[in-house]
Amino acid sequence: MKNKKIITLLLVAFVLLTYLPQTEAMKKQQVLQKRKREQTVNTYETEPPKKKLKIEHDTITRNRKREEIKNIKEPKKFLQNKRNISESLDITKNIIIKTKDDIAKLFPKSAEEIVNLTAQYIKEAQEEINKIIAIDSQRRTYKNTVLALDRASSFGNLMLLLNSLYILEMVSPEEEIRKVAKSKMEEIEKFKIDQISSNKKLYEALVSYEQNNKAKEFLSQEEAYYLEEKLKDYKRAGLGLPEKELTEVTKIKKELVELTQQFDTNISTDNKKIMCKKEELTGLEQDYINSLKKDEHNNYILDVNGPTYTNIMQNCQVETTRKNFYIAYNNKAYPKNKNLLQKIIEKRDMLAKKLGFETYAHYDLDSEMAKDPQIAKNFIESVFNKADQKAKQEFELFSQNLPEKITLTQNGRIKPWDSGYIKNYYKKKHFNLDQQEIKKYFPMEPTIKKIFAIYEKFFNITLTVSQPQDLWHKDVLRVEIYSQKDNTLLGYLLLDLYPRDNKYSHACSIELILPVTGHGPAMNVIITNFPKPTKNKPSLLTLGNVKTFCHELGHALHCILGMTTIASFSGFNTKIDFVEVPSQMLEEWLYEKEILQIISCHYETKRPLPSDIIEKIINLRNFNIGSYLQRQCTFGLLALQYFGIYENKDVKEIYKNIKSKTHKYTAHCEQDNMYASFGHLTNYGAKYYSYMWSKVFAVDIFYTIKENKFSPEIGQKYAEEILSKGGSIDPNVLLKNFLGREPNADNFFKNLGLW
Repeated sequence: MKNKKIITLLLVAFVLLTYLPQTEAMKKQQVLQKRKREQTVNTYETEPPKKKLKIEHDTITRNRKREEIKNIKEPKKFLQNKRNISESLDITKNIIIKTKDDIAKLFPKSAEEIVNLTAQYIKEAQEEINKIIAIDSQRRTYKNTVLALDRASSFGNLMLLLNSLYILEMVSPEEEIRKVAKSKMEEIEKFKIDQISSNKKLYEALVSYEQNNKAKEFLSQEEAYYLEEKLKDYKRAGLGLPEKELTEVTKIKKELVELTQQFDTNISTDNKKIMCKKEELTGLEQDYINSLKKDEHNNYILDVNGPTYTNIMQNCQVETTRKNFYIAYNNKAYPKNKNLLQKIIEKRDMLAKKLGFETYAHYDLDSEMAKDPQIAKNFIESVFNKADQKAKQEFELFSQNLPEKITLTQNGRIKPWDSGYIKNYYKKKHFNLDQQEIKKYFPMEPTIKKIFAIYEKFFNITLTVSQPQDLWHKDVLRVEIYSQKDNTLLGYLLLDLYPRDNKYSHACSIELILPVTGHGPAMNVIITNFPKPTKNKPSLLTLGNVKTFCHELGHALHCILGMTTIASFSGFNTKIDFVEVPSQMLEEWLYEKEILQIISCHYETKRPLPSDIIEKIINLRNFNIGSYLQRQCTFGLLALQYFGIYENKDVKEIYKNIKSKTHKYTAHCEQDNMYASFGHLTNYGAKYYSYMWSKVFAVDIFYTIKENKFSPEIGQKYAEEILSKGGSIDPNVLLKNFLGREPNADNFFKNLGLW
C-alpha cells in the first residue's frame, strides 16, 4: 500500500508540476533557454490550432494597470471616458448569419466559387493588414492596431472561408470540390505565413503601439494579455532572426502546410474494401449482412472504416476475416503516408532547430501545461507502470478463457486480430453482456435527443434539431442552440454522422464561426461515422459510439459557449493539453445509472436498459482498462519519439519498438502500419499525451459536478468558470476557480480502478 501511494504521489507531481513554485536555479535556466531560442507562432501547419497561451496572475495585472493609470494626468476623467475597446469594430465586411437559412452560404457550391472567394478574401485581408501597417505611430490605438490584427488573423472572411474549406475537404462527396478546397487551403495558409505570422511590419506596428501609446489607454486583462502574448508569438516566430534565416523558416512552414494536408487527405481518401463470402461473415447479424452491397461475383463488400472494424473484430467468428480486416484497416494511407511522415518529421526538426529548440517536441510543448517533453514522458511512463500490472492480470484471465478455435502464438501472446473477439466473448460468457444486444437500446436519433435534453437542463440551453437544405449531404442535421435565460441564439451545430466514401473516417469537432462577443452566433460541425440504418433497423449505436458523440459534443459546446472579446482566445482555442477536458468530462456521465436509464430506449420495446444490465456496464467500465491505457501510452510515446531527437528515423521501426515494450501480451503484426493513418501526428504533433493529461482534470471536474448532483447551478458555474473563458485565462487558474482548490489525481486513479 505504501508503494502504491508513493507511485501515486509521483504521478500527481508530474501532472501538477506546473503549479509548483520555481526554484531560482530553474528560473535562471529558463532565462538562459529563452535567450538561446525563439518559438514560432503556430501557423496552422495542420488543422486550425488550439492556441497555446500563458496568463499572468490577476495581482500582477492589477498592479500594472494601477501603474498605467498613475501615468495619466487625469485618471478619473480617463476612466469615465473609457469604453469597451473591443466593441463594434468594423474592420471587415464579415459574412453575417442572420437566419438559419444563411448557413448554406458559408459553404461554396462549386470549385469555381472556391477559387473566386479565395481571391476576393485574400485581397480583403491584405487590405486590412495594409491599413494596420499604414497607421501613423502617434495615431495607433488598441482598436485600430491590436484588435484589428486579432480580427484579421482569426475572425475575418478569409478565416471563415478557411474553416469551411477544411470541412468540405473532409466531408464533400464531390471530388473536384475536395481537390480545390485542399489547394486553396494551402494557398490561404501560405498567405497567413507570409502576411501575418512572418510579417515584420505587423510586428513593428504592435511594438510601436506597446511602447508609445499603450499607456494612454486602459486595457482589460484580456486585452492586455492578448497584446503581451501576440508580441511573444512574433518573437517566437523568428522575427528577430536575420532576414535570410527568417526566409528559410517561412519556407519550411509553407512546405509543412503541403505535407501535413496531404497526409490528412491520404487518410480520408483511402477507400479500401474487403470482399467476403457469406460464410466468412459468420457471427455477424443477418440484418447487417443483408445491408451490405455485393460485387459481380456475389461477394459481400465491406468498407474499411471504424464501425465495420469494431463489428468485425468483436463479432466475426472467422479468424481469416478478422485478420484480413485488421491488416487492411491498419494499412490505410500506407505506403504513401510513410514517406510523407518521414518528411514531416525532418522538416519539423529543421524548423525547431532554426528557432533555437532542441527538438520539435520541445518547441511543441514549450507553451503547454506540461511545458517539457520529459515531463510528458514521465507522466506517460508512470501511468503505464500502473496499467501494466492491470494488463498482466487481464491477459492471464483472457488466456485461460479462450473461445473455441482461438489459440495463442508460439511465444504465448494474443494475436492482435483476436484481441477484441476474445474480450467480447468473455463478456458474453461470464457477464451475459452482449454488445449486439446493448446497442438495440441506443437507436441513434432518440438517443441523441435524450442526451440533448440532459445537457439542456445542465447548461440552461435549448437545442432544436432540424433538417437543413443545400448543404453538402442530405443526411446533415442542424441544431440551433439558445440560451434559456433570454432566448438568445448562441450558435449552430451541424451533425454529419454516417460514413461514406471519401469522408473523414474518424470523429471530430470543427469550429466554423468563433464565438466572439457582439458578433452573432457561433458555429461548430461534428463529424462521426456511426452505423447506417438498414431496411429493418434504425442506426443502432454501441456504448462506445454514444461515448464518442458525448466527447465531440463536449468540444462543440466549448466552442459555442466559450465567448470572448478576443477572437484568438474564443471557444476551444486553449492549450492543447487542456482542450480535451470538456470533451472527456461529458464522457464520464455515461457511467451513471440514472443517465443510462434516461438515454436508453430499445428500438422495438421502447423500454430503457434493465437495471441489471446497467449495473454490469458500470461494474465493467474498467474491464480491459490495462490494455486500453497501454494503447494510449503507445500513442503518446510514439508522438514524443517521432518528434524528439532527429536521427534519420525509421518510422516503422520506432512504432514496432514502442509496441514491443507497451504491448507485452499481444503479438506484433509485421504488416501493421497504423502510423500511416495516425492523423493526430499532424494536428496534435508531439502532444498526444494530452488526452490522458486532460483526463486527470476532466475526472476531477466531473466528481465535483457529481457531488453537486448535476444541478443546473453547478452547470452554470462550469459553463462560466471553464467554458466561457476559452483560452483567455490559463487553465491552472480556471481549474482552481471552479474546484475551489488545486486539482489532483485522486479521482483519476479511483476512476480507473488503479488506486
